[in-house]
Amino acid sequence: MAIAAAAVVVPLGLLFFASGLIVNLIQATCYVVVRPLSKNLYRRINREIAELLWLELVWLIDWWAGVKIEVYTDHETFRLMGKEHALVICNHRSDIDWLVGWVLAQRSGCLGSTLAVMKKSSKFLPVIGWSMWFSEYLFLERSWAKDESTLKSGLQRLSDFPLPFWLALFVEGTRFTQAKLLAAQEYATSTGLPVPRNVLIPRTKGFVSAVSHMRSFVPAIYDVTVAIPKSSPAPTMLRLFKGQPSVLQVHIKRHLMKDLPESDEAVSQWCRDIFVAKDALLDKHIADDTFSDQELQDTGRPMKSLVVALSWAGLVIAGSVKFLQWSSLLSSWKGVAFSTLCLAVVTGLMHVLILFSQSERSTPAKVAPAKPKNNGEQQLDGTNDKQQ
Repeated sequence: MAIAAAAVVVPLGLLFFASGLIVNLIQATCYVVVRPLSKNLYRRINREIAELLWLELVWLIDWWAGVKIEVYTDHETFRLMGKEHALVICNHRSDIDWLVGWVLAQRSGCLGSTLAVMKKSSKFLPVIGWSMWFSEYLFLERSWAKDESTLKSGLQRLSDFPLPFWLALFVEGTRFTQAKLLAAQEYATSTGLPVPRNVLIPRTKGFVSAVSHMRSFVPAIYDVTVAIPKSSPAPTMLRLFKGQPSVLQVHIKRHLMKDLPESDEAVSQWCRDIFVAKDALLDKHIADDTFSDQELQDTGRPMKSLVVALSWAGLVIAGSVKFLQWSSLLSSWKGVAFSTLCLAVVTGLMHVLILFSQSERSTPAKVAPAKPKNNGEQQLDGTNDKQQ
């Protein structure tokens, strides 16, 4: 990490990790004290507490980096967003797709109850991964033999969730890169599948399981397509921390869960068909540099994330000053050495977070070789990789 970048990243990292540890402590206390008495009350409290942490990252996008997220959808879908349970499937285009989802959830009023299916290693990330665990994110090992029962039990636990939630499932199994696209094209050619141009081939087992277990209590699937205009650089975590703007365009189409076919094989094919249509939609976006088939909705830029970020900054700075005055930490070489070590740890953690979010460092889910069916259909193994 360059010195100039570190001068920005480290103070923001100190703020995020200090406030995040406070949030984690409150979440852990509620988990131990409140959850055994009332799971619903715990979920309602945790929603508000978790939002205090997620809003800092929304602030990073909205107010620090000034990333512009343009939402294209119909009025009815826009009206229902945040007012109903939804399964969200999205192409995994950029390093910060997961943050884009949080911004949309915040605009819709359900940020604290937004969930995702993620790879198991994510829950070990300090602060952010711990908070996700307390918030009931679903963590998988990306091996269907191990993950099938984990996913089933996790989905069933959501049936009595007391507030509208979104569950994000990235069915491509990994983040998009040109190298992964080339591999997907070669695989599609060899198995008789439609050859993708802008997306990867969906791994549908996780999606089929989600539909099977959520049909009875989730009314809609949000088909989300993320694209980056030609004039905008691709957003990354490092660009966000450095305050560099980008533009992301998001297309949302709502499908009723009750309209999906009944059999698992047909649901799997429905998912693949959605990604074929998504591929064509991205072709059209490349030509037009916009999503011209839907109306641009006004999502605004709410002040809440700015107020929360400034409040956390004031609290952390005031607490740090009081602690330094009380402890006289900087008055001795041992104290200076300890403080330097803490800064080094935060710098290292931020470096890990940035690396963890990079598409090039994500690994594709394993695909089990199989023979194509008579109609060219193919069931692919895999689940989800963190959207970082």
